[in-house]
Amino acid sequence: MFGFGTEYEGLAFWLPLVWSALLALAVAMYVVIDGFDLGVGILFTAARPGNWRDRMMLSVAPIWDGNETWLVLGGGGLFAVFSVAYAILLPALYLPLILMLIALIFRGVAFEFRFKAETSQPIWDNAFHYGSLVATFAQGMVLGAFVQGFQIEGRGFTGGALDWLTPFSVMTGIGLVCGYGLLGATWCVMKTSGELEIWSRIKAKQFLAGTVISMAIVSAWVPFLGRDIQWRWFSWPNVLFVAPVPLLTAFVCWRIWKNLEDGRTASPFLQTIALFLLGFLGLAISLFPYIVPPSMTIWQAANATSALQFALIGYSVVMPMTLAYTAYAYWVFRGKLEENVDPGSYH
Repeated sequence: MFGFGTEYEGLAFWLPLVWSALLALAVAMYVVIDGFDLGVGILFTAARPGNWRDRMMLSVAPIWDGNETWLVLGGGGLFAVFSVAYAILLPALYLPLILMLIALIFRGVAFEFRFKAETSQPIWDNAFHYGSLVATFAQGMVLGAFVQGFQIEGRGFTGGALDWLTPFSVMTGIGLVCGYGLLGATWCVMKTSGELEIWSRIKAKQFLAGTVISMAIVSAWVPFLGRDIQWRWFSWPNVLFVAPVPLLTAFVCWRIWKNLEDGRTASPFLQTIALFLLGFLGLAISLFPYIVPPSMTIWQAANATSALQFALIGYSVVMPMTLAYTAYAYWVFRGKLEENVDPGSYH
């Protein structure tokens, strides 16, 4: 559809494609399933202290640490098979990634300490909230920097330490906060009941509005970044193939709002996942096959074919196992939390 050519043949052509799909799956899984528990943290201090916050945290406490396994799979896989890209992206994004990791540490510690704290519980409430907020905003800025592209020469990053900090990356950071807030709010709609569920519906509508506005601004901004992204979306006949993506996105946004109005519980959350996956598809359309935009493709960044084959053996074992235990954990902890749940029963 886009007319990309490559001089690579056989396994040298197909293995980087397979690995890019596997890493895209790992990143998408992380964004979706860790996104909602980060979203719960974003909502946290706006909720009533006591029972509401207890139930919100308990809804994600049994599964949050398993969610972040996908982040490890994505980062580890990038290092194992696209080490040149890893060596370029990390120096370019050191500061936002370090900020994200520090925030995730504060957030993870809050999970363990909050339930046992008495006088210091407000401190851990704030650690959970601001850790989630900062980690999400940092991830959004990383996304914005990735879309903008990186200054490289040969196989190294030659840009500055603050190249990632631009008005566009700040906008994508705000957009991801809205998106994760929507995921967290619809998760609470699905997992809680009573006044907390009603409040979560209101918050979900607010974050949905923020997400739609942010997506519109970013989509309008991207063609002005000086890349061929505009050609991919608006040239003929590409437009015939890509037009369903924004149309489906608009339809899904409408269905989320309608189902929140109609009192549905699971549908808004599942449709919000669909909204994120459509956004992920749009990103792939805009950037593929570049793993270091705007010039390094997955084939140029790939390690030796033998290394890709060897790593694929390990991934073929680890990824299905991770999918299996993730699915099992969600099945075990399915259903709504009782309104009078005892926090001590989970610890």
